[in-house]
Amino acid sequence: MKIALIAHDEKKPQMARLAAAYREILRGHELFATGHTGKVVADATGLTVKCFNSGPLGGDQEIGALIAQNKMDLVIFLRDPLTAQPHEPDVNALIRLADVYDTPLATNFGTAEVLLRGLDAGFVDFRQLVNGDESKHEHYE
Repeated sequence: MKIALIAHDEKKPQMARLAAAYREILRGHELFATGHTGKVVADATGLTVKCFNSGPLGGDQEIGALIAQNKMDLVIFLRDPLTAQPHEPDVNALIRLADVYDTPLATNFGTAEVLLRGLDAGFVDFRQLVNGDESKHEHYE
């Protein structure tokens, strides 16, 4: 599963804590991130993270392109609704794309935890539900 990680500047420490707490779950997946967020996560966890450009240079748009190509399975975008700076990525475009392509997107720590725990428990197979064999998921009907 491909997981994208993005965090506004004030939320990068929280992203590091989230990634460290869920390192064992994240280890089994392909991680992508905007530039600085990816470095923060890699430093906090030792996990491999494919880093795109930083947010101000279009990294969030690179992730958005993967969502639009239906190649991203989950997005965690820890946004700062109170003190976000003008140079930081705007979550609205990613939320729209995630809704269009049925890609789960968490914008806060609590929702991110629920998605990661569901992923770990095997309750959630987003890619299969969106693109795959629906018969494997009869219990969702």
